[in-house]
Amino acid sequence: MKRILIYAHYYVPDVASTGQILQDLAEGMTDEFDVTVICTVPSYMGTIEERYKKKKFYREKLNGVNLIHVPVPEFSKTSKISRIKNIIAYYVNARKATRLVGNQDYVFAISQPPILGGMLGVYGKNHIRTSNGDRPKFIYNIQDFNPEQIKAVGYIKNRLFLLIALWLDKRSCRKSDLVITVGRDLVETLKNRFEHSAIPKHVMINNWIDDDAVYPLESDDQGVVEFKKKYGLTDKFVFMYSGNLGLYYDLEGLFGVIEKFKNAKTKTGKDVVFAFVGAGSLLEQLIKYRDDHDMGNVVFIPYQDKSKLIYSLNAADVHLCVNAKGIKGVSVPSKIYGIISVGKPILAVLENKSEAEMLIFDSKCGIVSEPEEYDAFEENLNYFISEILQEDLLEMGAKGREYLKRKLRKRNAVNAYISGIKGL
Repeated sequence: MKRILIYAHYYVPDVASTGQILQDLAEGMTDEFDVTVICTVPSYMGTIEERYKKKKFYREKLNGVNLIHVPVPEFSKTSKISRIKNIIAYYVNARKATRLVGNQDYVFAISQPPILGGMLGVYGKNHIRTSNGDRPKFIYNIQDFNPEQIKAVGYIKNRLFLLIALWLDKRSCRKSDLVITVGRDLVETLKNRFEHSAIPKHVMINNWIDDDAVYPLESDDQGVVEFKKKYGLTDKFVFMYSGNLGLYYDLEGLFGVIEKFKNAKTKTGKDVVFAFVGAGSLLEQLIKYRDDHDMGNVVFIPYQDKSKLIYSLNAADVHLCVNAKGIKGVSVPSKIYGIISVGKPILAVLENKSEAEMLIFDSKCGIVSEPEEYDAFEENLNYFISEILQEDLLEMGAKGREYLKRKLRKRNAVNAYISGIKGL
């Protein structure tokens, strides 16, 4: 059986969406490959359990996948310096852990951490050998294009740094044997990067969610009822945002619109609630905005364990799927797959012809406005509250679920990865 090494910044039990995707992928490939993953110790929320602080490397086997956890320092999501230190520590220690993996036929890296993920793949290709003494094939999975993403939101503005970062990530693309992107708009970004030179071999494979584990539930399901009761959502009309509360979603701008609906009721008399499930660098800022503006119908809920995700997602009447302006072509909000999987309608803020917008358009499962067009977002929000019928909401959500079953099944995506890798 051939062997594949995966560099994964985060992996389960961390709740990062890419970590969950990589778990599905790694475990889904164990019939075809001997799979090893180099990842951080569980640390997505910034803290680290004591049991992961006692060894240089922490090794375990989980569901047939060999894991090597590398140490990183704890960090604060609101501190740029501490996050950078954490990321660099993963990069350095992942390189050190590479010498523990032995011969490998394939090296697989994702575009996280930004820039460094691809560089790890190049490092692995240059320093690992197959059993025949050849270099392994390198697959570069681009979940997010950087520095394009951090430039779009102004996270880093130093022009020299951005130029160097782009050169390094283009080098990772060139050194790869296959680039896998997760959206049609990301394919266009790859082509634009290499407009005047050879475009690396590439393929597009959508992300996914396990639709056998996350699916529609009745409103009286015990898990859904308990979730609503715990967080004050019982008998409310719930708009839910589930995911990272970070820089790439213009949540601060949208809060200015949501504030106008702090006393809203549906035409059937239900109070409207906005539930934000997750954490991120903007959490404290958003909590302060809520408190300063007396928005009593805005609720913040911690990340849910994977086993409870089905209940939280089903607790919503409508899900928010949003991106900031400039994210088209550089990232796809993975939350869209969970929303579609539970058969809920979507109120979206996405750029035209972005992958998520096209999925909503193709499946007819939601309504979309452009980023920073706050009047249009307000109009769409009011439509869901005051005008749309319950049966239309159900039909809209059902169309998304049916589209997922036809086009976005997990097994189909994992098989596409396997085929692409084995075809090198």
